[in-house]
Amino acid sequence: MISVEKYNSLSEAADSVASGGRYYGGGTLVMRAVNYAEEGYDRLVVAHDPVLKEIRVDGNRLVIGAGVTMAEIVGSKDAGFLAVAARSIGGPAIRNAATVGGNLFAEHPYGDFTTALLALDATVTMSGGIQQDLEQFLSSRENITGIVQSVSCTLPDRGTFRFRKISRVKPKGISVMSIAAWLPQPGGRISNARIAFGAMGPASLRAKGAEQALEGSGLDETSADRAGAALSNDLQPFDDPIASAWYRRPSLAGSAVPTARRKQPSMATMCSFGTRSATVRIS
Repeated sequence: MISVEKYNSLSEAADSVASGGRYYGGGTLVMRAVNYAEEGYDRLVVAHDPVLKEIRVDGNRLVIGAGVTMAEIVGSKDAGFLAVAARSIGGPAIRNAATVGGNLFAEHPYGDFTTALLALDATVTMSGGIQQDLEQFLSSRENITGIVQSVSCTLPDRGTFRFRKISRVKPKGISVMSIAAWLPQPGGRISNARIAFGAMGPASLRAKGAEQALEGSGLDETSADRAGAALSNDLQPFDDPIASAWYRRPSLAGSAVPTARRKQPSMATMCSFGTRSATVRIS
């Protein structure tokens, strides 16, 4: 027998989860476990707290409630820069249910939106108010207790953020990998770049060597080659039914590096990433 408990307050729902309940957000992850009769899913907890549905600008950051769906991201003016990542999540029915908070716990091949958040220096806020940067959160998410209240991320300047999901089936196939890059360029030089990959490790991860290789450089072929060479030490590709580690691993020759070419000064930066078998242009 499955019971469902509904609360108007996030704190009350968190108390119920702490006593053994399973939080039910959009249901795309939880209902799969329920349908397969996995142990521990006989008591579901639902929260209707308005804070879970917020999308608001706070200074230079965007705060997104954990209960916001991918469809709501696509329809939000404030979150427009994340629309490309949200659209990559399944089809319309999935996007109407899948939540930002749930995606933080989605294992490969389903956590692509989290890759975009990681590139944008995201911070996770739990129901008790405790905050944690997303990178640290992902390293320990299996042991997380409580309920995610919201996620905040940097509001990128126009043209500095790019995302691409690579899949074999279009338009809504599961990902071979996902790539997100935030490349701020004050004064025409890259500063504090953040590059994140999905499906290249146990969770979304940053390519810190590539980020460092781009620091202080312009977006040109030389800096791109340096970043590409660094990627081999950043990534942890694996074999699975979707693709082999060899297929995922970027070529050391530099085909998987971020590069930029400006056809005219007003055009946004283009980043190119590739594998041994294909090149994918983020534009």
